[in-house]
Amino acid sequence: MAWWEWLLDICGALLLLCVLYGAGLIVRRRTLSRHGGTFELSHRYRTSASERGWILGLGRYSGETLEWFRVFSLSPRPKRSWRRDELEYDGRREPVGTEQASLYPDHLVIRCQSPEGLVELAMSVSSLTGFQAWLEAMPPGTDWNRR
Repeated sequence: MAWWEWLLDICGALLLLCVLYGAGLIVRRRTLSRHGGTFELSHRYRTSASERGWILGLGRYSGETLEWFRVFSLSPRPKRSWRRDELEYDGRREPVGTEQASLYPDHLVIRCQSPEGLVELAMSVSSLTGFQAWLEAMPPGTDWNRR
């Protein structure tokens, strides 16, 4: 076999892998959506460097937890999750500087406090409305004075 035939075989295999990866991402997103509505939710993984550390993802409410999945991962499990009773909404702001290029268009950055510390998320205005409603809709018997 000539060298160019090997090169064509390698290129074909790489193209096939890319197509399979894309199809896997589509199937995963549809599977995640079946178990409850998903929405675009970015998470700032590293809060130490300003305007950096954002990872695009999907959010999903699952009972008392907010689950966060990376967009470009094939894993069916959430990468992070936060319990409703451990999150406290702390405000919102517009993305600044390089954050505008790192996040989905028209997303706001929100700050929450959790037992682990500061949590920064980015979501659309309509998703923020749903997030705030979800936080406030605690089950009966919840200690409302805790906040």
